[in-house]
Amino acid sequence: MKIMHIMAGRGLGGAETYSTDVMLSLHRAGISQRIVMSKKAPRYAELKAAGLRMAPWVLAVPFRPLQRLLLRILIAFDKPTIIHCWMRRAASLVPKRKIPVIGWFGGYYEPRHFKRCSHFVGVTKDIVAHMVKNGVPENRAHFIPTFPDIAAMPPVDRLTLATPRDAKVLLALSRLHPKKGLDTLLAALKDLPDCFVWLAGDGPLRRELENLARELGVIDRVRFLGWRTDRAALLRGANICVLPSRYEPFGTVILEAWAAGTPLVACRSAGPSAHIEDGVNGMLVPIDDAPALAAAIRRVMEDEDLRRRMVAQGYAAYIKTYTREAVTQQWIRFYQGLAA
Repeated sequence: MKIMHIMAGRGLGGAETYSTDVMLSLHRAGISQRIVMSKKAPRYAELKAAGLRMAPWVLAVPFRPLQRLLLRILIAFDKPTIIHCWMRRAASLVPKRKIPVIGWFGGYYEPRHFKRCSHFVGVTKDIVAHMVKNGVPENRAHFIPTFPDIAAMPPVDRLTLATPRDAKVLLALSRLHPKKGLDTLLAALKDLPDCFVWLAGDGPLRRELENLARELGVIDRVRFLGWRTDRAALLRGANICVLPSRYEPFGTVILEAWAAGTPLVACRSAGPSAHIEDGVNGMLVPIDDAPALAAAIRRVMEDEDLRRRMVAQGYAAYIKTYTREAVTQQWIRFYQGLAA
C-alpha cells in the first residue's frame, strides 16, 4: 500500500501542522508514502529529515496547469494505491484517476470543490453530516478525528517569557486572525488585572492586536510569542488555555489542553460547542462577550474543585479517543479498507 499525500499550503495553520503529524506517525508505522509539498512549507525539512520521500518540484512552479501536469507525471511514475488531498487546493490539482482519492475536511468546506475525490474525511461528526447534506454519499463520508502533538516537556520557564513566576497566565495557541477572537481575550484581560496573556502564533493581525492592547492599557501584560514548537511546555506553564474563536470547526487546541492537563475556557463556536461539556471538561461562554469570558476565567482561577474536575474529565476524553496511536490506527484501517 502506497499513499501519496498532497499538502499545498505553506502556512502555519492547524491543517498544515496536523497533516505533517499524520505523515510522521504513518512513517513510524511503516506505511509507504510520497509527499507532495513545497520546500517553503514550515515542516518540510522535518519530514525530509525523518526519511519520507518528498516531491517539492511539483509545487515549485507558480503556474497551476503546469503543477497539474507535473503531478500527473508523478502519479504515473509512483503508481500510488491512494491519493490523500489535504484541503481544497490540493484536491484541485489531482487529475482524474480510478484509484481512491481522499478529500480531507478540516472545516465546513463545499464538496463541489472536491469533485475529483471519491472519499471524504471530516474531523468532526458534524462536518461529516455537512458533507452528506451537501451531496456526498453517506457511504463515502467518513469521520476520523485529529490528535494533539503533546510531547513530554516540562513547563516553560516563565522568566524566559518576561512573565513573573507567580503570575496567573492565560495562553492562546492561535493564528492571529480575525476569526480567532483574540481581541475578545484582550478586552477580557482589562477586567483581569492579575493575569498575563501569552499569544502563541503568527498572522495578519499582529500589529492590530498590539495597538488594541495599548488602547486597552494591557500591553504590559501581553506577550506576543510568535509561532512556537513547544506548545506542550507553554500549556504546562500556563494556568488556563483560552480558545476565544468566533469560528472554529473543531480546534485541536481543545485536545492539546486536555492532554496537557490545562483547564480550558472557550467561546461557543461550532467545534468547542460539540466537544466541551460546560463545567465538566471545560467552560463555554458566548462568542464576542468579553465580560462573560473574564467571568469564566475568574471562576476557574478561584474554584480549585472545578479546575480539578475539568482537567480529569478532559484527560479521560483524550485518552479514550484522541491519542496519536488511536487516530493513526484509524487512518491505517481506513487506507487498508480503500486499498482492498
